[in-house]
Amino acid sequence: MYRHVSLLAEAGLLEVAGEQRVHGAVERRYRLHRAKAVIDRDAAAAMSLDEHRHGFAAAMGVLVSEFNGYLDRGHADPTADSVGYRQIALWLNPDELAELISEVRSAILSKIENEPAPDRRLHLLSPILFPSEEPPPHEADQQT
Repeated sequence: MYRHVSLLAEAGLLEVAGEQRVHGAVERRYRLHRAKAVIDRDAAAAMSLDEHRHGFAAAMGVLVSEFNGYLDRGHADPTADSVGYRQIALWLNPDELAELISEVRSAILSKIENEPAPDRRLHLLSPILFPSEEPPPHEADQQT
């Protein structure tokens, strides 16, 4: 884990949020450098499968780090804070998938320009979507 965090920090995806000495060693707290943690459509299209694998692993490392940072706060309350980390499998045809992506994108874009305010807390939303390669039920029935 330390090696992954170090690689993310060296790449500029993580930035030091604070440091303190603990038993002679320097303990660092990191946070995501949001401006650098973006892979646009063109960059993603140019990536190899192995680069996607590494990019996903890096994103998961950052996500784990952010979540641990949240849990390490003295006042963390996952239930009261509506924390969720479910995985939901959906059967979608290409049109339904495009519609879902559009709806989720619209919902996110409607809030993305929100500025800090006394009644607002910063939340981290990490949409992850990929086909799970489960065969449709009728194909599975025909293969038996």
